[in-house]
Amino acid sequence: MQALMLAAGMGKRLGKYTNNNTKCMVEVAGKKLIDRAIEAVEEAGINKMILVVGYEGQNLIDYIKSNYAGSQMQFEFIYNKDYATSNNIYSFYLAKDYVVKDDTVLLESDLIYDKSLIRKMMTVKHKNLVAVARYKSWMDGTVVTCDDEGHITQFIDKADMNFELIGDYYKTVNVYKLSKQFCKNVYIPFLEAYMKAYGLNSYYETTLKVVAHLSKTQLNAYEIGDMPWYEIDDAQDLDIANAMFSKGKAKYDLLISKFGGYWRYDSMMDFCYLVNPYFPTKEFTDKMQREFPVLLGAYPSGLNMQNMNAERIFGVDQDNILVGNGASELINALGLVTKGKIAVGVPTFNEYVRCFRNCEIVYVDNSKWNYGLNIQAYKDICNEVDMLCVVTPDNPSGAMLTKEQALDLAEYAAKTNTVLLLDESFADFAEPDKKYTLMDNAILQKYPNLIVVKSIGKSFGVAGLRLGVVASADKKLLSEMRKYMQIWNINSFAEYYLQTYNLFAKDYANACEKIASERNRMIKEINKMDNIEAYPSQANYIMVNLKDKSSYEFCVEALDKYNILLKDLSSKNYFNGKNFIRVAVKDTKENNAFLRAIKTEMRGDK
Repeated sequence: MQALMLAAGMGKRLGKYTNNNTKCMVEVAGKKLIDRAIEAVEEAGINKMILVVGYEGQNLIDYIKSNYAGSQMQFEFIYNKDYATSNNIYSFYLAKDYVVKDDTVLLESDLIYDKSLIRKMMTVKHKNLVAVARYKSWMDGTVVTCDDEGHITQFIDKADMNFELIGDYYKTVNVYKLSKQFCKNVYIPFLEAYMKAYGLNSYYETTLKVVAHLSKTQLNAYEIGDMPWYEIDDAQDLDIANAMFSKGKAKYDLLISKFGGYWRYDSMMDFCYLVNPYFPTKEFTDKMQREFPVLLGAYPSGLNMQNMNAERIFGVDQDNILVGNGASELINALGLVTKGKIAVGVPTFNEYVRCFRNCEIVYVDNSKWNYGLNIQAYKDICNEVDMLCVVTPDNPSGAMLTKEQALDLAEYAAKTNTVLLLDESFADFAEPDKKYTLMDNAILQKYPNLIVVKSIGKSFGVAGLRLGVVASADKKLLSEMRKYMQIWNINSFAEYYLQTYNLFAKDYANACEKIASERNRMIKEINKMDNIEAYPSQANYIMVNLKDKSSYEFCVEALDKYNILLKDLSSKNYFNGKNFIRVAVKDTKENNAFLRAIKTEMRGDK
C-alpha cells in the first residue's frame, strides 16, 4: 500500500497564506497539513508516499527532505509543470505509473482530518473505498448517494444537487482507497479518454462520476461518523479548521471569541449562547421555508410596517414600539441619544455598558447580594442618576424582580424623575405564577419614564433572524432613536416571521413551559452534587458555582472531553475569579448530556 497526495495547486483563495507555499504547507492548529498527512499515513502502516507537486513545489520538497531525513517513509516526487493551467485530474494522471503497480490511498493537500481515518479505512475489506460524511449545511462540493449495501451509486456536482433529497446525500471527504486493478483496468482508461475529449482543467471526481454510473459495485462508501474533518479552501475555512482541531485552552478561547456561528460545528453542543430549542415548531419553519424563494428576492417593508407587526404580537400601540435588528441595535440607538448619568446593575449584558458612550456609568454591584436584584439598592441609586438599567431576569444570574417590585420601581423612578430601562428578554421563561411583562399600553402610558427592551431572538428561537423590540410612551425618545436606525433594518425573513408568529403563539407558550420544566429539573440534579450550587433562575440559563474547581478549567475539559461549550464567568467583572459558569437550558437529550458530564467531572452525586 502507498499514499498519493495531489499538491500541485496554487491555492489562490487562501490569499496571503499561500503566497509563498502550496496549500499543504499551511499550518492549522500549530501543525502543517503535510505533517498531519504524513503522520496519518505512518500510523496506517504505509511507508511510501508519492507527492505530485507544482506551485512552490521545491519548497515542499525541501521541507520534507529536511524534516523527514531519518524517516522510514519513502518519498517520491512528481512535478506537474502545467499546474497553472491544469487541475487535479492531470496531477492524478501523472502518477499513473505508480497507481497501477500498488494499491493507493489518495489524499488531497487541503484536507485536515482525524489521523486515525486512513488506518481505519485500511481495515475495511472493500478494495475501493471512498471516505464520506453525512451531508451538513456547511459542506460544499461533490456529494454521493449510496445503496443499502454501501455501494456508491452516483457522484453529484454541487450545481446538480436536489435539496429535497438532502437526507440521502453524503459529502466526499476526498480520501480514497483504490486498488491497483481498479486503477489499471477501469479508472486510468476513463481518465485518459476524458482528458482527450475535455482537456486537463477538470477534477478526478468527474471520471469517478462516470465509473459509479457504469458499475456501482466498484466503489464503496466509508462513512466517517462524527470523526472531525474539514476542507480548507479559503481564509474562513482555515479559521474554522483552527478552532475545530485546536485542543484545550486554545480551542476554548478560539470558539468563545467567535461570538456564534456554531452551526459550522455540528457535533458540538452549544450551552453558551441562549436560544429556545423548542420554538419555532416544525410547522412554523416549514411555512417559512415555503416562502423562501419569494422572500429571498424581495425587499422588506420599512420600519413603520415592522412596528405594526410588533403591535399585533405584543399589544403595544405601533407609535410606542420599535423593531430592531436584534435588541443590540436598539440598545445602541438608545445609547446614542442618551446623556447624563446611568446606573447599571452588574454583572450583566455588556451592551448596556458598551453602548452608552455619552454617559457616566454608575454600577450597582449585585454581587453584594449574592447576585440577586436588590430593590432597595435600585431605589437608592435613582436619587443619584438620570437613568437606571435593570435586566430581569438578570443575565447571568437568572434572578428576576416580581411584577410588584417592577411596578414599585417604576413608580419610584417616576417620582425621582429617573428613566427606568427594563430588559425583559428572558421573562417569557419564568414560572407561570411569576411571569409578567411591563410591555403594556396602560403601564407605558402611566409611566412615560419607562422603557422596556425585549430580545426576540433569544426567547423566540430565531437568533439568526436578529430581532428585538423596544417600547415606551416617550414618543420623542423613539423618534430620536429612529434617526440612528435604517429604514430597512430587518430583512424579509424576519418580517415574515413577525407577520406569521400569532398563528403559532400557543406553541410558543408551550415551548417556554418546557424550558421552565427542564430548568427546574437541571437545578435539582445539579444541587444533588457536592461542592456545587445551581442558583434559582427564571431564565433559560442557570448560573452555577463550582466552588473549589476552576470554572475555566472545567469549561476547557467540557469542550475537550464532551464537546460541550459553556460560558465561563470567572473573568467577568464582579466575579473576581470566583468559579461560576452559565449553562443554557436546552432540550432534554442535550441537558442530559451536560448533566452526565458535570456529574463525572464533579465526582458524582451526594
